[in-house]
Amino acid sequence: MVKFIDDHRDAHGVEPICKMLPIAPATYYDHLAKRAEPARQSGRAKPDETLRPQIQRVFDANWQVYEARKVWRQLRREGFDMARCTVVRLMKVMNIQGIIRGKPHKTTIPDKKLLCPLDKVNRQFRVPAPNMPWVSDFTYVATWKGFAPVAFVIGAYARRIVGWRVSTSPHAGCVLDALEQAVPARRPAKGTGLVHHSDRGSQYLSIKYTVF
Repeated sequence: MVKFIDDHRDAHGVEPICKMLPIAPATYYDHLAKRAEPARQSGRAKPDETLRPQIQRVFDANWQVYEARKVWRQLRREGFDMARCTVVRLMKVMNIQGIIRGKPHKTTIPDKKLLCPLDKVNRQFRVPAPNMPWVSDFTYVATWKGFAPVAFVIGAYARRIVGWRVSTSPHAGCVLDALEQAVPARRPAKGTGLVHHSDRGSQYLSIKYTVF
């Protein structure tokens, strides 16, 4: 987003571009100041700037096939001290990804024949009180018997999982069980403005889920 503003600021100006994008002009100018003076960067940003070229070096030296785990192990062997999740996060920011064995799993499978409900959240996930937006999704977790789908519901206020379920298949009942666990656990009161937000996966648009 910052690069997009850099590329088009001369033609359109910073403020008009920021008005169309979900970013404030002050945020953009703060980024420019930190880029000009690295000493002003946060405690996490400083080691990130050091690790990025090292990650790119290991990635390129191994024919760009190493995924985050192998890049992390190689850097650890070289004496760099960082968490594996840091390498995962930086590789995602750098838009690089290695080769992963096995068939990739696609969690969001939209059904174009079904009507999609309106997006009432509009990517506003910062809320002033609990039990306002709940965000639902599911992913695949590697186990000894293969990949297992894990559905979960996250409360946007505390950013904590309030309901979850593990199943053998990504059917609608799996994601519904996670929601049914969250409701009695959190006991949201009527009129609190609770909005349940999910992607357009077929499980969340099924009749079994929408009539809950």
